Amino acid sequence: MSNDAKRSTDEQKKLDVAIKELFEHKIVFNEYLGFTMGSHTAGSVSIDFKMRPELIGHYMHGRLHGGVISAVLDAAGGLAVIWKIADAYSNESADQILERFKALATIDIRVDYLRPGMGEVFTAEANVVRLGRRIAATHAELRSNEVSQIATSSATYIVS
Repeated sequence: MSNDAKRSTDEQKKLDVAIKELFEHKIVFNEYLGFTMGSHTAGSVSIDFKMRPELIGHYMHGRLHGGVISAVLDAAGGLAVIWKIADAYSNESADQILERFKALATIDIRVDYLRPGMGEVFTAEANVVRLGRRIAATHAELRSNEVSQIATSSATYIVS
């Protein structure tokens, strides 16, 4: 996938800023839900967000809505794929890498809801299990400051 040339430090900073802007603001749904990009490496990311009244699914117990759980796990998987692609094509400029994301879309996601979504601060972590030429596979987990494991997911994404 990649040759030996690496993008410059300035170009990497440009890419870092562009991906953060894309994820947190240009994908307006992520912005509405309050998702912020946490740590990242090649193929591994974390996403943080805070509980708000708009995210409650069970009004009597104040639990996080299952749709928000699914959405954050999907977003984390997609973001992990983005970082994996950026690493795999480290010889390409920020603009070339951003162009590659036009085809990125979820093919399938399976979410296992393990415990109620209780807490004030939530973190989703995702890892790329496999990045192929056309399809990527991920695994993700959601936890909160109160619950060690709320849900897990396995997902596949089209990458070309």
